Amino acid sequence: MTEKDTESADPSRDPYLDREKGKYESPVPSREYITQQLEAQARPLSRKDLAELFGLTDEDALEGLRRRLKAMERDGQLVRNRRNGYVVVDNQELVRGRIRSSPDGSGVVHPDRPGPNVYLAPREMHRLLNRDRVVVRLTGDDDDGRPTGELVEIIEHANQEIAGRYYEESGIGFVVPNNKRLHQDLIIPGADANGAANGELVTAEVVSQPSQRRQPIGRIIEVFGTRIAPGDEVAVAARTHGIPVEWPDEVLAEAAGFGDEVPESSKAGRKDLRQLPLVTIDGADARDFDDAVYCEPTASGWKLIVAIADVGAYVTPGSALDTEAAERGNSCYFPRNVVPMLPENLSNGLCSLNPGVDRLCMVCEMQIDREGQLKRSRFYEGLMKSAARLTYEDVDAIHNERDPSLLREHEPLLKHIGDLYAVFDALRIDRQKRGAIDFNTSESVIEFDHQGQVADVHPAERTNAHRLIEECMVKANVATARFLRRHRIPSLYRVHEPPAEQRLKNLREFLAQTGLTLGGGDEPTAQDFSALMETVKQRPDRHFIESIMLRSMMAAEYRPDNAGHFGLALDAYAHFTSPIRRYPDLIVHRGIKHVLSKQPIEAFEYTEDQLVTVGEHCSMTDRRAEEATREALMTLKCRFMASRIGEEFTGVISGVTSFGLFVELDGLYVDGLIHITNLEQDFFHFDAIGHRLVGERTGKEYRLTDRIRVRLAQVNVDDGKIDFDPIAHPLGPDGEPLGDSAGSRSKGNGKGRDKGKHRDKSGGKSRNGRRSESRNRRRRG
Repeated sequence: MTEKDTESADPSRDPYLDREKGKYESPVPSREYITQQLEAQARPLSRKDLAELFGLTDEDALEGLRRRLKAMERDGQLVRNRRNGYVVVDNQELVRGRIRSSPDGSGVVHPDRPGPNVYLAPREMHRLLNRDRVVVRLTGDDDDGRPTGELVEIIEHANQEIAGRYYEESGIGFVVPNNKRLHQDLIIPGADANGAANGELVTAEVVSQPSQRRQPIGRIIEVFGTRIAPGDEVAVAARTHGIPVEWPDEVLAEAAGFGDEVPESSKAGRKDLRQLPLVTIDGADARDFDDAVYCEPTASGWKLIVAIADVGAYVTPGSALDTEAAERGNSCYFPRNVVPMLPENLSNGLCSLNPGVDRLCMVCEMQIDREGQLKRSRFYEGLMKSAARLTYEDVDAIHNERDPSLLREHEPLLKHIGDLYAVFDALRIDRQKRGAIDFNTSESVIEFDHQGQVADVHPAERTNAHRLIEECMVKANVATARFLRRHRIPSLYRVHEPPAEQRLKNLREFLAQTGLTLGGGDEPTAQDFSALMETVKQRPDRHFIESIMLRSMMAAEYRPDNAGHFGLALDAYAHFTSPIRRYPDLIVHRGIKHVLSKQPIEAFEYTEDQLVTVGEHCSMTDRRAEEATREALMTLKCRFMASRIGEEFTGVISGVTSFGLFVELDGLYVDGLIHITNLEQDFFHFDAIGHRLVGERTGKEYRLTDRIRVRLAQVNVDDGKIDFDPIAHPLGPDGEPLGDSAGSRSKGNGKGRDKGKHRDKSGGKSRNGRRSESRNRRRRG
C-alpha cells in the first residue's frame, strides 16, 4: 500500500473514535470507518490487508478487528469473496434485505435501504423461507422489467418454529405450514412426531434449515389437536407468524428487579409535574397507558403537554430486556389478549402511567398557535402523577354533557378537557390545510359472552375523543422529528413514501373510467388525494373510489433516512408516543436523552447501519403483528358465523380477483368468498384496472363495492375461510334488487366451490378478515 493510502486510513481520523473508546479498552476502527475505507480502496481487502491499512499490529487490536469483521459479516454489512477479500454490501451489485416468498416458490427481496424489490426465481429459494435475511447479487431484469438476483449469503434464518398441520403419507411425517408464505413443508422424522396424529394442528421446531437439495427438518414440540379450541386462536396465530410468546428467565428476573414503585433516587434531576392535571385517555379495555395530555390557553394559542412513559429509564441498551424487546419489535394486540413487548410488571405496572402514582416520563411541551401550527417545542425528563384514567367514551360524554355523574366525578378536570377540545379544533384546521389524507376505514369490535364465546361482531365507534388524542400524538411526533433533525442525531423516522409509479398509473386508469382525475401530474401530493376525496364525498360510489385510492398507497416503514410522511402531509415524522409497545419509539427516546445529556453526536449508541437493520426488523414485526391479529380475528369471526350456515345476508363486494369475489357483510365486517365457479353460467374476464369481473356471454359485471345478497354456504374455522353463494346482484341502498337481477341468481349449491385452482394459487385467504382491530392503531399516526 502506498504511503497516501496508509495516511488516509489513520485510525485517529475515525470520526467515531470517541464512541469506540467509550465501549472498548482497545478500540479498533469503527464499522463506519471500515466501510468508508473499503469503498475508498474500491477493491476487496483481506483481514491482513485491512490490518496493514489501519496500522494494527498488537494481538488485542488484531483480535478486535477479526471480531468486528465477523460481526459485520453476520449483520450483512460485508461479504467475503472466494479469496477472502471483504466487499461492502448495499452497492450497485450486492443488495441486503428480507425475503417475502410466494406460494408458487418464488420470492422477492425487500432491500434494507430504499430501492426496488429484487425478484428471486424458485431455484434461488430452495435454501430460503419467508422472512429470512439475505444478501443477493443483481443479475439483470426479467421480462416484466423487475430486477432479478441470485443468492450470495444467508444472514439470518427467521423461522425457528413453524405452526401447521401434521400429516403422514407412506410412512413419512411432515408439517404443512399454516402460513401460506412458507412454501416448503417441514419433514418430521418418525421419532420426532412426539405423539402427533395425522391431521392435527402442531408447532414444530426447525432442527435443520432447508438446503439446495433438501426440505427443512423439524420435530413436534406442541400439539393443539384437530381443531383450534376456543381460546387457542391467539396461540396458533402467534406460532404461525413467529411471534415470541414465552419470556426468557433472565428477562423476567431483570424486570422483577425494578420493584413496583419508582425509587426516590430515580426522581432526582427531573422536572416535577405531579401538580399538573395530566390525564390518560384510552380505550375501555386498555391496560398499558403510555401517554398523558394536558392543555392550557396562552395569549397566542395553547400550551400542549404530551407526557410519555420513560421506558428508557428501565430498558437500557444491551440488557436482556432490551434484547428481547428488540426481537419482539412491538406488542401484538388480540381480542381479550396481548403479546406485549415488555413483561407485564413493566408494561402494565412501572412504565404505565397509572392514575395516582408517581411515574417517570419524557415530556414534549409544545406551543400551538390559533391556526393549529407548532410554533415551538422543548423536551425534558419529567416526573408525573396521572390525575385520572379516562376512556374515550367518558371524555366524549363529559364534553357533550351527556352524563351528570361523570360531570360530578371529574369536575376538577372539566376546564382542562374543554381546553383539550379547543386545541383539537385548531389542530384539525391545520390538518385540513396541509391536506393530510383521512380515509374512512372502519374497524370492528368482537364481544364475548361469559363463557368466552363470540357473542357479537359490530362496528367500532370512532368519536372526536379518539381524534383528539390522535392529533395530540401526531403533533408530538412532528415535534420529535424536528428535534432530531435540528440536533442531527441519527434515529428512526416513520417514513411513508408517495405512491409508486405503477400504482399511480393503475389508479389514473381506473379514475378515467369514472370520469374523475387526480391532480398533481406525475407527482401528486397528499393535498391532491384529499381534494379528490372531497370531490367524491357525495357520490354513491364514494367508498368504492376511496378503497381504490387506499390500495394505491405504499406501506409505512421505519428508516433512518427521513423521506417524510406522505399520508399525513408532513416532511418529517418520528414515533415518540408509544415506547411501551413500539421499539422504534424507545430508540427515539434514547436519541432525545442523548441530546439532553449534551454528549457529542459521535458518541451516540447507534450507527446509521444499525438503524437501517433495526428499522427494517421493526417494519417486519409491525407487518407480522398485523397478519397475526387478522388471522386470529378471522378465526373468531368464523366461529361466530359457523352456526348461521344457510342464512342470507346483504353486503358489499370488498375485493375482486381472478378467482372470485370477496364480500363484506353489512354491520359485521366479516369477509367471505364467492368462488368464480359459483357465478352464472358464463366465462368471466378479470379486469384488474377496473376491479371487476365481466361475463363474456352476458356482459354481466361484478364491481368493487357493488351491493349484493348472499347465502352463507360454508365455514372453515381452522383455515379461517367463509364461502358464500350469490343470491341477488346488484342491490340498491335499501337492499332490494335493482332491475332484473334474476340473471345473477345462482342455482348451484356450492358443490363446485373447490373446483377452481385459483384460490390456492392466489392466496385467497389473505383477504378474509382484512381489517385488523389491534388497539388504537390509528390514534398514534
